[in-house]
Amino acid sequence: MVQNIIDIGEREDRIINIVKAKYGLKNKSDAVAFLAKVYEESFLEPELRPEYLKKLDKIRKGKYIEFGSIEELRRVIS
Repeated sequence: MVQNIIDIGEREDRIINIVKAKYGLKNKSDAVAFLAKVYEESFLEPELRPEYLKKLDKIRKGKYIEFGSIEELRRVIS
């Protein structure tokens, strides 16, 4: 476990206390860890779910038509 001493403002402290109370967390450390987890899930690059990876592999193994240009694609579509 890593321990840090941080300086936060009064408003941020209130937010941490609200999160702590709302989610029934034991202490502020749990609230900060919860906020970090929510941030990670919402804003950082998520890992792909295993079922999506299987679906993606199935798509990649499918048959494709390769086009050298937009004009070729348009000829085929028309």
